Amino acid sequence: MYPYYESDWSILPPEHNRRYSPGLTINNIKQVINETIETNILRKPSPTRLRELIRQIRAARTAAEERAVVNTECAYIRSTFRETDCIWKCRNMAKLLYIHMLGYPAHFGQMETLKLAASSKFTDKRIGYLGAMLLLDERQDVHVLLTNCLKNDLNSSTQFIVGTALCTLAAIASPEMARDLSHEIERLIASSNAFLRKKAILCAFRMVRRVPELMEEYIPKCSHFLNDKNHGILVSTITFVTEMCEQSPVVLSYFKSIIPTLVRTLKTLIVSGYSPEHVVNGVSDPFLQVKILRLLRILGHGDPDQSEIMNDVLAQVATNTETNKNAGNAILYETVLTIMNVESENSLRVLAVNILGRFLLNSDKNIRYVGLLTLVRTVQRDMTAVQRHRITILECLTDSDSSIQKCAMELSFTLVNSQNIETIVRELLKYLETADAEMKGICSSRIVLAAEMYSPSIHWHLDVLLKVLTISGNNIRDDVIASTIQLISNSPAEEQSYISGKMWKSITNMNQLENRQPLVQVAVWTLGEYGEAGSFDENELIDHYRQLLWAPQLSITTKQYILVSLAKISVRMEHCTAYIQNIINAFRVHLNIDLQQRAVEFNQLFTSHSHLRAALLEKMPIIKISALTTSEYNSDFAGSAEPTSASSPSESSTPLKTVSNQDILLDLLGDSFGSSSSTSNTGTTSSPLQQFTQNGPSANNTDILDLLGLGSGDQPSSFTTSVNPLTSRLSSPTEYSATTIMVYSHDNIDIRFIVKKEGGHAIVTAKTTNNSLNMLEKFVLQVAVPKAFSIQMMVPSSTVMLPGESVVQDINVVRTNPSAGNSLRMKVRFSYDIGNYSVMEQADVNEFPSDLFI
Repeated sequence: MYPYYESDWSILPPEHNRRYSPGLTINNIKQVINETIETNILRKPSPTRLRELIRQIRAARTAAEERAVVNTECAYIRSTFRETDCIWKCRNMAKLLYIHMLGYPAHFGQMETLKLAASSKFTDKRIGYLGAMLLLDERQDVHVLLTNCLKNDLNSSTQFIVGTALCTLAAIASPEMARDLSHEIERLIASSNAFLRKKAILCAFRMVRRVPELMEEYIPKCSHFLNDKNHGILVSTITFVTEMCEQSPVVLSYFKSIIPTLVRTLKTLIVSGYSPEHVVNGVSDPFLQVKILRLLRILGHGDPDQSEIMNDVLAQVATNTETNKNAGNAILYETVLTIMNVESENSLRVLAVNILGRFLLNSDKNIRYVGLLTLVRTVQRDMTAVQRHRITILECLTDSDSSIQKCAMELSFTLVNSQNIETIVRELLKYLETADAEMKGICSSRIVLAAEMYSPSIHWHLDVLLKVLTISGNNIRDDVIASTIQLISNSPAEEQSYISGKMWKSITNMNQLENRQPLVQVAVWTLGEYGEAGSFDENELIDHYRQLLWAPQLSITTKQYILVSLAKISVRMEHCTAYIQNIINAFRVHLNIDLQQRAVEFNQLFTSHSHLRAALLEKMPIIKISALTTSEYNSDFAGSAEPTSASSPSESSTPLKTVSNQDILLDLLGDSFGSSSSTSNTGTTSSPLQQFTQNGPSANNTDILDLLGLGSGDQPSSFTTSVNPLTSRLSSPTEYSATTIMVYSHDNIDIRFIVKKEGGHAIVTAKTTNNSLNMLEKFVLQVAVPKAFSIQMMVPSSTVMLPGESVVQDINVVRTNPSAGNSLRMKVRFSYDIGNYSVMEQADVNEFPSDLFI
């Protein structure tokens, strides 16, 4: 085709030329094209595509290069947001959301998300709502502006727009927004469109989680939806019902009538399959089966009649589900949890434990870990059935995965009894040799506590403690040192002679002692007390002590033990007194002030006060051990004792710090007891507690004391005794039958008080159990009583609770004012860390026996 020129148009008739103006039209077209190219391409080029931005960021070799790319793109996006006629808003918002996901600030795009959400185009609306879900929350002021836009879209005639609005509402709805739009959700739940009905049910689920009082509007409809044939509606309805049952006991009672429907649906899934399109690896609709099993677990908990209805179908699921696929294992896992949480038959619980035993033999580490973790949670329901798998559990201690090792260790301790103590401890000692430093401290403490409870003989017990000290080295806790010293003190003379010889051999090799200083501390204490019974050369012993004292690799604490031990040896080996005195005198100028002070004081015993030396340095009296006569703690010995350190070997038992009523009441800050308290045991407060004082009242706390009825002149005296921290929780009642009180049961945390009367005081044992799947750390329990009583808080068995584990803590209570007529009541506050969150709760206990102090 040839080009035309303006002169060529002259051949046309004049009338035709005037009517069409072809020359003028072409000029105008050229001008428009040039302006368009200059405006949109040369001056405003099209923005970088999201894919290209991702490629540039990934190509950055340093963090500085990445920040430069992001800053340049953010500057461009800001400039386009200020324009009203930009056609690339959707693309720019997508890039901004990606930048936000990388952790860079993107708050300047919040208003733009609202503009895009209000657009009539679905593509813009979708990106706008996605941006709102990522960039907005209820703390943002612009969040309120989205309510009207959501309401309009919920009434749209296009199901995709309505579905997008429902997703956004479920993700970012504040309590106020949920209340404003609840009627729209209720209308959509009754919609004939299955797509919208499913999304509306899930949106209602999220709204009820935020505003529980809204569930009354949806309860009647949920029972009808459970008979729906649509898979999505059925799954979402069961999820919704599960949430409501967990939040309200009244709703839980209401929905117990649907158990036959759920059982029938689950049986259909097992026998014939609910829908062929939802079969996963030969398992019929595993997601629906898991949802039903979870709901049955909640509905049947604590109800034998309802549990009886589901026993048969649970047995069918446990026996007919394939175990060679992950989907089948997921169903079996939920089945086991359901069996263990409902009031199932004993044979069914045995079947559940056998399923977990098969999990332990699986080659998949994840399945083995899940099996161990579930056994830890459910071992108390059927200890005998779990004992059958003891060998498999102990084999897991040698697994290469540290998580499996840790879980197997926790489970092994719960299985210990007097019949298998030697077998299990032998395997745990092998595990201790290869465990990391943190696990050595935990495992060694629990081995010691297990040996204290189930030791077959003192000789075996001493050997175990010596092996623990040798293997764990410096990684053990102080409670192991105290327990070993206590056991040696209570042993017969022949066992003391035996262990003295063993201890002497263990510290003769100087090359390894810097990594086994707790062993050195226990050894020198033993030699100082019972060294004369050992069969070793005395001069060699003193020379070795001198080497230990001047060894630079030993700590000051260890040298404190050695100095005290050396001073005691001088009494039992009189012919070595002068040599020992010279060694001790050398430390009178030591740089460490504590060693210097000890040396000066011991030197006085050798010179001016030599007549007192034999009496002051005589053997320590036998440390009494309280006998354990109750089986209440047999499943909880795995909790390790709190570390307690002594400044010298002579301090074998350190008195605990007394916590007075006044200090604890100051901690609770204003939560005083009323004259007619009607608060239930499980009632908790959700308001945050104010700052509290740890070290007693100050001048600013006078008003608080008056408010609580504790004036400066009328403060209760504290009940103080010197109690061994390792055995205080093992004391048993002698005159009063134990009473159990449920203090708190919520969020998978159970706190029970076991109340016992012993002599003129009461012992309240607080047993806290972690029934969740998460580890709880930094657990602290605080208690306050009226001023007519005094309390002493003992050391807890641990401050960390693994899933299924319990923490035990004793509280000694004494009535300081017998004339006061008020009965014992307590305020309990406890706190713990779970993940990155800190939790604090409070409860009142008013159900103590009235005859506790009679």
